[in-house]
Amino acid sequence: MAIAFLDAPGPLAFAHRGGAAHAPENSWRAFEHAVGLGYRYLETDLQATADGVLVAFHDKTLTRVCGQDGRVRRLTYAELSAARIAGTEPIPVLEDLLTAWPGIRFNLDVKDVPAIAPLPEVLRRTNAWDRVCLVSFSASRLRATRRALGRPVCMAASPLGTAVVRFGGPRGRHDERGPGRGQDWPLADWLTRSGVRCVQVPASMITPSFISRSHALGLQVHAWTVNDQPTMQRLLDLDVDGIMTDETVALRDVLTARGQWHPRPDA
Repeated sequence: MAIAFLDAPGPLAFAHRGGAAHAPENSWRAFEHAVGLGYRYLETDLQATADGVLVAFHDKTLTRVCGQDGRVRRLTYAELSAARIAGTEPIPVLEDLLTAWPGIRFNLDVKDVPAIAPLPEVLRRTNAWDRVCLVSFSASRLRATRRALGRPVCMAASPLGTAVVRFGGPRGRHDERGPGRGQDWPLADWLTRSGVRCVQVPASMITPSFISRSHALGLQVHAWTVNDQPTMQRLLDLDVDGIMTDETVALRDVLTARGQWHPRPDA
């Protein structure tokens, strides 16, 4: 089954947290800068307020990013809307981002359990099912998200899935809880049934053998978070499928010099 999220010409360039080297992370200003450069992929994080509003925000608390006390999940959106990223930028609402740029694709890191329940309705209202890829460092959180959605959406492998790809695993008896359980499916079938279409890993983990094994399973390999040009070049030489960066100008320049920069058609 094809997943539209990944069908753009590669290598894919992701603006990590909107491109945090050029504006405060996960701010409208960061996202707008990346869109202006021609990026078609934006990476961001999901938290939910006490009244179920999904926002693009990395941390569970406001301390580091906004310099004030408060847990996102315990604040209503009305209360959260007064907070400012780096003292100046309002916290974006996911639905507003999806609506503002209907041609942009969003890599969404589900950071906390309360973000799961509101997500299906936001994707339904914005008809953004094919414009998102979901990831989480928690296998159980990613599994719960998949169940809540109730329909196929592009997903990145959980840490468990990534370990299976990296180190290999038994053929057979795979289900959504992971390899070694449930019905007798080969690994590639288990990944497909789970909606997994890519692995997103630190650049230090990426080797020729990891890329080869991932590609053999039909998975793209995306590296994060790569901010220096020599590492970008090395990964591209290895045939990595995507790079996430805070340094959106630097990555664009590297890809342009290699003839691999593919901006949005409307950029």
